[in-house]
Parts: sequence; C-alpha cells; structure tokens
Amino acid sequence: MVVGRSRAVALLGMRGAIVDIEVDVASSLPAIVIIGLPDTSLGEARDRVRSAASNSGCALPAKRFTVNLSPAALPKHGSGFDLAIALAMLAALKVVSTASVAAIVHIGELGLEGRLRPVPGVLPAVMAARDAGARRVMVPQECSAEAALVDGIDVIAAGSLREAAELHGARFTEPPPIPLTEQPATPTAHEPVTIESTGDLADVVGNEEAVEALLVAAAGGHHLFMVGPPGAGKTMLAARLPGILPDLDLDAALEVASIRSLGSVAVRALPTRPPFEAPHHTASAIALVGGGSGVIRPGAISRASRGVLFLDEAPELSRVALDALRQPLESGSITIHRAGAVATFPARAQLVLAANPCPCGRMDDDAAGCTCTPIVRRRYLGRLSGPLLDRVDLQIRVRRVTAAQLLAADDTSTRLSSAQAAARVADARAAAAERLSGTPWRSNAQVSSRWLTGDGDGGRRLPRTVTAPLDRAFERGLLSMRGLHRLMRVGWTIADLRGAGTPTADHLALALTFRAVMTA
Repeated sequence: MVVGRSRAVALLGMRGAIVDIEVDVASSLPAIVIIGLPDTSLGEARDRVRSAASNSGCALPAKRFTVNLSPAALPKHGSGFDLAIALAMLAALKVVSTASVAAIVHIGELGLEGRLRPVPGVLPAVMAARDAGARRVMVPQECSAEAALVDGIDVIAAGSLREAAELHGARFTEPPPIPLTEQPATPTAHEPVTIESTGDLADVVGNEEAVEALLVAAAGGHHLFMVGPPGAGKTMLAARLPGILPDLDLDAALEVASIRSLGSVAVRALPTRPPFEAPHHTASAIALVGGGSGVIRPGAISRASRGVLFLDEAPELSRVALDALRQPLESGSITIHRAGAVATFPARAQLVLAANPCPCGRMDDDAAGCTCTPIVRRRYLGRLSGPLLDRVDLQIRVRRVTAAQLLAADDTSTRLSSAQAAARVADARAAAAERLSGTPWRSNAQVSSRWLTGDGDGGRRLPRTVTAPLDRAFERGLLSMRGLHRLMRVGWTIADLRGAGTPTADHLALALTFRAVMTA
C-alpha cells in the first residue's frame, strides 16, 4: 500500500489555510481514524465516507485507515473535508491516480448515497486555495458557479464521489449499487434585502433636513443617528440609504459575496449593490458582531459590511450588544477570540440608529402630550452610551409630518429622487477620491485625524477662522476630540456635495447642526 494524499481548505473566519490530508492503510482491525484536531462534524466523516464509497461502487476493504490532517495544530471543522478524505483513501488503495488527487484541492460534503453536497464558505475557501498557490480545485456541482467567481484557478465540478473518482482516473465496470435519485433544489438562506424593495427617496414627505443628512451620510460614508416620534419616517429614510450609495467595486463585491457564502447563502454572481441588514432589537451581542461556541460565524455588522446596518428602536437593544459595536465601528473589522481559535471579519458598515425621543414617543408632540418624567426620558436615551454616540457623525431630529405636508404629498416634482441623490453622491465621492488619491482612503469618513490636522504627508489642515464654530463647541465641552475630528470629516463631505474645493466656516457650522442630539 501507498500513502494517499489530497488537499482541502480549513476556514477560520474569512481566512483559509491549505490542509494536507494523508491516508495510511494497514492490515488491522477495520476502522477509520481521523487525527489532526477535527471537530465533531469532521470526525463523523468516517461514517459518511464509508457509506458513500460503498454506494458508489468502490467499497472500502476491511482494513484500518489512518487519516492525518496536517498541520495538526490548526483547528478544522465542518463537513467540507469529506471529498478530500474519500479521494485520499481511494488513492491509497490505488483506485484513483495518486498524482492527480494530490495535485487538486477538494471541497465538498458527501451524502450517504455518494452525492456531493454544497458546503458554506466555498468562495473564501477557493480564494484561500488560489492565494496558497493551488491551480485547480474540485467542488460540488451546485457550488461551481460560486467557485468560478475566483480568477486565476481552474474549477472542476463533480456531482458525486463516483464522478469525482472517474475524473481522477478510476474505471468502473459495474453500475453503482444505489443509483443517485433526483434531488429537489437545495433551499438556501434568506437572500438579503434588495435595493428594488427599499423604495425611492422621493417617497419621503417633509423632513428636508433629514433628507439632507441622509445625503451627507451617503456621500461621506458617515454613521447616522435619528431621533423622532413614531411614524416620522425614520425607518423609511434608513431603508432608502442603500439606494443612493454607489455600486460595489470588485474588492467590495468579493468581500460581500464571501460573507454571504459563509452564511450559507447561494452565491451565483458577484453582488453589485451594497447590502442592507436590519436585525430585530432583541438581537444579542453575538448576533450583532458574530461568534458562536463551535464554528465562528459572522454577525450582522459583518453581513452589512460595505453597506448599511440599521438598528431600529436602538435603545431597546441590550447595552452590551450596542457597546460591542464600538470597536468595529472605529477599526472597520471585528476580531472574535475563542479558546481554540481567533477569527477576523470585515465590519465596514455604515451604522444607522433610530430611536424615539422617549418611551411613549410623544415628547415632541405638544398636542398628544408626553407622559414620561424627565428622569425616564434621560434614562431611555441614556441606554445609548456616550462612547458609542461619539462614533456617530450625524445625529439629527426627525419631525412628525404635518397635515399641510401630507396635503402636498402628491406633488413629487420638488422632492429629491433616489436617482438624483445617487448622482450627487457619486459626484461627491469622486471629488473625495481625487483629493485622497495616493492615500489608503477613498471616502471622507475613513481619513485619519493626522490628515485633518496636519500640514505634512498630504494633510489638509483648515485655518482657525474656518474651524471657529467647532473650536467654540469643543471649548464648551459639547464635543470630544473624536467628535471634533468627525465633524471636520462631515464638513469636507458637505463641501464635496456643494462643489467647493475646501470647507468654509458655513460648511462646518452646518456640520455642527447635524450633531443636535449630542449638543442640544
């Protein structure tokens, strides 16, 4: 007997590592022993592989198979190793070509009848294989379109273990004992909200200031916090933000598709539009930032990366869950530590928070009358910690729509449409990208504080006469240093939207009005 060799990919978060699989066959008590830090689902591969091989017409002999997964110290999880293990075992038995199996990376789960089933994370796994120098990869038929999105690597699709073995040189004279039955379409996870379902910005009645703030948020990539009574249009505004954002570039599209693949959403083409996530206010900290006791999965902020994360009724979320967002909002990524592994996911999402002004929601409505005491009101919004709100650039009040505004609602000619807003946002982002060329940033929200306050290294320090409105607010204690710099970034975005090359004092004063919730 020879040692059969194959390769697979172990995923940890968005990153993957090549795993070398070695199989030794010995004349001993029949068994399949898997070593090399497998988890429970991977350890169960011994039963799936034996049944799949038997039902594919290449039954394994009554011998002892020792399967080694190297490097042994790397945690390995999931059923995506089934195909690689089965082919390495057949290579050790000389049923298939040992050289052919060793040259290809294999990804796929085996059914008991020998069918190859799709697994989550095929896209990032194939990208990891390509980056590690692999040139060919074999995946289940249902995952072939997803794997083909990766350039620079040949994709081989197989529908069953028998077909995969034949592609590696196996010759069968008898039909399989159990022919593969017709399978219904595999259900996939719920697809993300599409832009077509979010409506048009022209549907928003009144609240011109809120629409302008939404435009600034889209143009600069800024976070947004809206406070207003029920029915004022906060959710409507948030749902229309993705529709005015620019299309995803190639790197962003691959990132979004990889996150969806890890979440078991079928990826058949690269997405072109930003994602939109709106978890319920009962979501836990793990649901928002990711985690899990076994496999580390991405949370809502990672699924919304390169798009929008909308938290409606934000004060109703647990404070632990909200404060867990502070670090990823600052760094653009989230690193999750567990006892046996550390996983990193992207978290470049625009955060949109929405809240009522008080528990009853009628604080701004003189006619209805608020029944909340002052301490109840402070305690309600106090659930949003100061350090969290300090990371939110735009904080605005959304007013209730008046009867006169409703009567004029049929006239949409004066209201900004999503198409018009998207064009303005694209022009503003192009101006920012041109100014930031030669730097690692492409939007105003990303620039460093040193760029804002320094003259060297391409910095754009503004004169004191221009920053006077922000300086006065800072001296009065209404702004922290972080808040001061964030409003400078907002000022640059306002200047880009209005076609000015550099912010003026009026632009920064307007930026300060978009901080009303904090400074009021």
